[in-house]
Amino acid sequence: MKLTRLIGLVTLGLLLICSTFVHAEARVTYKSAKTSSSYYQMAVQIAEAIKAGTNGDIIVTVEESQGSVQNVKEVMVRTGNYVFTTPPVLIKLAQAGKSKFEADDPAKYQEVRSLFPIPSLTMHFVVRADSGIKTFAELDGKNILIGRGSFGAREAAKYFKLFDLDGKVKLANAELGSAVQALKNRQIDGFATSGSYPAPNVIEAAAGIGINLLSLSAEQVKLTKRTELLIPAGTYPGVDYPVTTTSLPVVAYATTAMDDEIAYQLTKAYWDQKEKMAQSNAWWGGVSTEMLSNIYGKLHPGALRYYQEKGVVIPAAIR
Repeated sequence: MKLTRLIGLVTLGLLLICSTFVHAEARVTYKSAKTSSSYYQMAVQIAEAIKAGTNGDIIVTVEESQGSVQNVKEVMVRTGNYVFTTPPVLIKLAQAGKSKFEADDPAKYQEVRSLFPIPSLTMHFVVRADSGIKTFAELDGKNILIGRGSFGAREAAKYFKLFDLDGKVKLANAELGSAVQALKNRQIDGFATSGSYPAPNVIEAAAGIGINLLSLSAEQVKLTKRTELLIPAGTYPGVDYPVTTTSLPVVAYATTAMDDEIAYQLTKAYWDQKEKMAQSNAWWGGVSTEMLSNIYGKLHPGALRYYQEKGVVIPAAIR
């Protein structure tokens, strides 16, 4: 009798231990961007979505970053549940030991695994609706604000060179934050900006002033060597036509150090909560599983399991 009771108590104890283990709170670090950027705001939204989607079983702590290169380089020293965001091209460079990663051991970067796409950096070329400007050629002699130092500023300057507008467009000497007011005051004819669409500053300009968005031709997109993206008609007030532009995909990555089950639950919660996130911030509406085609690098086994369960078409290169 005593033996039976002892076995029962041991069994109960083991069950309690196992139950505690299964329901133990998992901690994930999410390395994002500068606190002033929209991508940091997205990271906070994702953290909240993961907590809600896993009933608090996974807690995501968002860390500020100085940029995607730093995010990738921290793979060299991070362990466990480390998630970070970066354009896929940096993973390609890191795994090949090129550019800013040539001094690193590329073997460590081979452990990087992808989870899910997040909103892409999308180029917008905005002009006043009453300017009559419809094409890039008509920017000749116009005042355009592109800002300084950002991805969007570098891309815009590059595109003007590629489209034979170098020296022909008058670049306004001002910060991008003043673009909408400058457009309203007719100090500039337009501005270029990058960000996930719908971009808040473009929404503000469209609602308060009236704008046109310039589309790139197929040849122009090819010249940029960027990913083509179509902004649907009606995305911005008054812009009732689809706009062909370019984007730089951004992806959430982890490493092989992350447990398969945690990667699965992260990926599942992200997609389960995406529609709800889009109700608060429209940029989530532009994300779809079709964007898996923009990923470079193998999917984490846990994420792969989720997509297979959902019947998502998975590019062979990332399986």
